[in-house]
Amino acid sequence: MALVALTALLAGCDDGDNGGGGSTPSTPAATTSATGTLAEAPSSPRDTAPKRGTASGDAGLTVTGIRLGRQAGFDRIVYDLGGKGTPGWIVQYVDRAVQDGSGKPIDVAGNSILEVQILGSAYPFDSAVTPYAGPDPATDPHVPGIAGVYRTMVFEGTTQSFIGVNGDRPGFTVTTLSNPTRLVIDVDHP
Repeated sequence: MALVALTALLAGCDDGDNGGGGSTPSTPAATTSATGTLAEAPSSPRDTAPKRGTASGDAGLTVTGIRLGRQAGFDRIVYDLGGKGTPGWIVQYVDRAVQDGSGKPIDVAGNSILEVQILGSAYPFDSAVTPYAGPDPATDPHVPGIAGVYRTMVFEGTTQSFIGVNGDRPGFTVTTLSNPTRLVIDVDHP
């Protein structure tokens, strides 16, 4: 009986991305991980500890889009990636935003700063992918928990980004999705 209920639940699931513009709030029943298996979407990502993941050996990825979406209990930031392989990541709260390589401070709106390092990144001329050229910072008025997503350039195989969060270091999770490749960060509502 439980198998039938689980099958019925999963039959109606999409990839769990739902970061397409933020104006359609919904809570995904499941998300697809990089391995293609289904896992329950977090009802609330309460953990504030730094998160790490390892890039595949063949990774050469370029950020092609940044999207924000509001979900029940959390806000979702999606980094669309083009190129080959699976990204790694280091995502953690920092006291201030400093650009890798130059040491230049970056002004980030919000009460807390979540640093996102996408490992396995490639320069656009190496990945043959057109990079994201949208607004900097990326914002969405339908996602008030996120003050903005700030981007920097690739430096030594890592794309660095900062998320300004309107809250005192709320919990978060990090997930990768495939077909197409995405890095997804869910941040608790403040």
